[in-house]
Amino acid sequence: MDMVETLKVAVLGAPGVGKTAIIRQFVHHDFNEAYNPTISQDVYRPSVIINGAMFDVKIMDVPKLSSFPVNSSQEVTPRGSEAQHSKAASASHTCLLVAAPAWLVGSAISFHEWSDMKCRGLRDTCAYILVYDICNLESFEYVKTLRLQIMENRAGLPNEMPIIVVGNKRDLQKHRFTSRHTVSLLVKKSWKCGYIECSAKYNWHIVLLFKELLLSAAATGYKHNHSSTRLQGALQRNSCNIM
Repeated sequence: MDMVETLKVAVLGAPGVGKTAIIRQFVHHDFNEAYNPTISQDVYRPSVIINGAMFDVKIMDVPKLSSFPVNSSQEVTPRGSEAQHSKAASASHTCLLVAAPAWLVGSAISFHEWSDMKCRGLRDTCAYILVYDICNLESFEYVKTLRLQIMENRAGLPNEMPIIVVGNKRDLQKHRFTSRHTVSLLVKKSWKCGYIECSAKYNWHIVLLFKELLLSAAATGYKHNHSSTRLQGALQRNSCNIM
């Protein structure tokens, strides 16, 4: 019997773009009109059957990050607004580094990940979903910055993980800040990432989004060769069920 394979996915984006709504539509098929900001990392574990093949998916719903966790081989330095407090915090950083567990030394896990629960496990995921609001330019700029940080800080890790950029709130199409074609061209041609638009509110393209993610993971060779073939064959058809 084949073992059930696991795909670990991180869903990132600015507050209010619909990260949790997308995940909940995929896992629970529901939508909550009330906005409840995500303040800590939540994990969902659906099992997905695609044409008779079962896959476990670990989906991490991540709150807004000040920055993506740095590579453990890089020096830990403050970024952005943290730089304003660097002098005052330098002594405490030294103490924390001394107190870090022995297993962290030489590990692929960065100190940032170990010390901040929001960042736990972000650098060893199989794929990233970067969500923005098609009506909010600032949320797209956040995704743009985040993608660059992911590329910089995953350097040296095996396999280039797929990144899919998701424009949510397609139901508010008439209020978008620019055309779909413009964003799609930038993301696909310049960023070399996947791109899809969806509506978490109306459950439009939600399943397609995750199917595209699995397809991307297979195409980049994350899985063993036989698994990639298995995924590719499954995704060429349309049967997809969430358990």
